[in-house]
Amino acid sequence: MIKKILIIEDEVKIARFLKLELEHEGYLADTVHDGREGLEKAVGESYDLIILDVMLPSLSGMEVLRRVRQSSEIPIIMLTAKDDITDKVMGLDLGAQDYMTKPFAIEELLARIRVIFKLKSPSPSSSESKVLKCGKLTVCPDKFEANYNGTPIALTKKEFELLHYLMLNKNMLLTRDTLLEKVWGYEYAGDTNIVDVYIRYLRSKIDQKFEDKIIYTVRGMGYQIKDE
Repeated sequence: MIKKILIIEDEVKIARFLKLELEHEGYLADTVHDGREGLEKAVGESYDLIILDVMLPSLSGMEVLRRVRQSSEIPIIMLTAKDDITDKVMGLDLGAQDYMTKPFAIEELLARIRVIFKLKSPSPSSSESKVLKCGKLTVCPDKFEANYNGTPIALTKKEFELLHYLMLNKNMLLTRDTLLEKVWGYEYAGDTNIVDVYIRYLRSKIDQKFEDKIIYTVRGMGYQIKDE
């Protein structure tokens, strides 16, 4: 189902830019430039997320947030021109999911929206929670277990998450950037070589230990688990 987003932003150019970018990403987007009108649409219509500016005419963004929270838990991302920690704390305390200071990169906003929708999505479908197999390798997400030909494989939480994502996308090439985003999250700010490090960990516990090549490197591009 296509997600519908309400933009409550008094700067017309910014609101139009956000609308165009969101629609380009496949979302439906409505724009409102007034706090009171934004509140009416937020509580009177059905949306999946609200992008809410703090400084609005007729009704402030904080007041809109407070009133929306009286009847709805819809995700809200606050926007502000002030890098004021007090405003951020107040917004989060009132129930905002996230906060961004203008100017911001549209790519970061889109990434934060994706994360919010991912967190709100229903529990894993049967296709994700069922036992995954590749040759003699088996991964059971529900039990947080992995084994090779019946022999348990001791994995850390992050090793298991990486292996699980590789198994979900068996026979597909996954770039380092994709693995970083899906396993470590868009907010990860550490060494990007972390993917290579954890691939080595998995290989030492699976490929090398059981002498069965399962994790493949596509030079200069990424990794994949292959089911021969």
